[in-house]
Amino acid sequence: MASVTNRAPWRHPMNARTDRSRWVALLVLCAGSLMIILDGNIVAVALPTIQRDLGFSATGLAWVVNAYLVAFGGLLLLAGRLGDLLGRRPVFLAGVALFTVASLLCATATGPALLIGARFLQGVGGALTMAVSLGMIVRLYPEPAERARAIAIFSFTGAAGASLGTVAGGVLTDLAGWRSIFLINLPIGLVIVLAAVRRIDADRGVGLRAGLDVPGAALATAGLMAAVLAIVGTGEHGWTSARTIGSAAVAVALLGAFALRQRAAATPLLPPRILRTPGLVAANAVQFLAVAAFFGFQFLLALDLQVVLGFDAAATGWAFLPTPVVIAAVSLGAAGRLIARYGVRTVLVTGLGLALVGFLLLARLPADGAYAADVLPALLVFGLAGGLILPAVTTAAMAGAGEADAGLASGLANTTQQIGGAFGLAALATLAAGRTAGLRAEGWDEVAALAAGYRGAFTVAAGLVTAAGLVAALTLRPRPVPAPVPAPVGR
Repeated sequence: MASVTNRAPWRHPMNARTDRSRWVALLVLCAGSLMIILDGNIVAVALPTIQRDLGFSATGLAWVVNAYLVAFGGLLLLAGRLGDLLGRRPVFLAGVALFTVASLLCATATGPALLIGARFLQGVGGALTMAVSLGMIVRLYPEPAERARAIAIFSFTGAAGASLGTVAGGVLTDLAGWRSIFLINLPIGLVIVLAAVRRIDADRGVGLRAGLDVPGAALATAGLMAAVLAIVGTGEHGWTSARTIGSAAVAVALLGAFALRQRAAATPLLPPRILRTPGLVAANAVQFLAVAAFFGFQFLLALDLQVVLGFDAAATGWAFLPTPVVIAAVSLGAAGRLIARYGVRTVLVTGLGLALVGFLLLARLPADGAYAADVLPALLVFGLAGGLILPAVTTAAMAGAGEADAGLASGLANTTQQIGGAFGLAALATLAAGRTAGLRAEGWDEVAALAAGYRGAFTVAAGLVTAAGLVAALTLRPRPVPAPVPAPVGR
């Protein structure tokens, strides 16, 4: 009887930690994600002030964003594999520490070159942090229903960071100057590092002796960087410019060489078995299309609100607030349970259907539209859609990843997200600009031409989420996630 009475509380079979400590560890991972994503969006609002203070040219200013995107998108796959080999907590800690130090360098930059270099280092730190985060969640929560709930919380953090960054950027820049948007990362990063050391169990990877495909890593990193460079360069040089075509050709050549290398390498960076994981390729394809639509939506609607409907920067930031609020309600309150009951495919297709409705609402937004009648309904629908799509597609992408490959699957999912976002932003912005220029040449009023250009881009975004819905419906298996396993008596 004594052995039953004094039974230790039930612990996670892999990590020997209580439920409370696991959720605290999850919050630490969410805080790291929030800092990385928030900073990415916070910079956009401060760009005009940065340009005036540091003397950026109009074209050079874009590299405050692009330097970060190139490093972040190009290194995610390698960072995920390093997490599998060296341990995910050490890579996470290194990423947060590097991001924090790079933030200090950004805040103290005295010229364009220094700021761009520091932003590149921030991208490296962000890649290391984000690439292993999902893998750590998989390790913390091997039971599918609990994992779905944890991923829903993590996904909400990302969506909230993206939406709240605009608000925070405007407030901080107005109150304390643009350097404050980087300085605020110093105490946050320090707290995350200390909390991670205390609250996340140390883990050991399989070790470098298992082999790191150095040539493959170099080809993949260089190829992904060239791809991101080609995509973000379209906004500066156009889709048919020599620079864009040249960067794209280099990316195709490098990634093609990487694919050949993976077939010959003894320890490939991207083992073929990963791509045979059920649903992984389909989930990443869905994520690419959906993120392309949503990134473009955030950027273009922010412009639409300001240059067409006459909102100022602060009002634009606050205008987006209903979306993360609804995402929080759905992803934290219902998404995990819905995925557990109905399966990933059903929840994902439903969310993409709602996103289609939201884009169709924006595709009819008039030049003299009113926020409450014409914009708010779409933002509320996007909140519902995002609360379902984000955790569902992430769960699908990580569903078949084993312990040894969770970091790599996490890096692949984040890579798809970054490439999709960069592509969507470039493609939709270019389409909107081209449509506007054509109508302006026909004699349309400037505001009316801009509004029509944005409507055309929103229509194309509707097409992207429709394609994502078709891919999800036709390729993902309708397998419900098993119900949660009851805790033992005496827990």
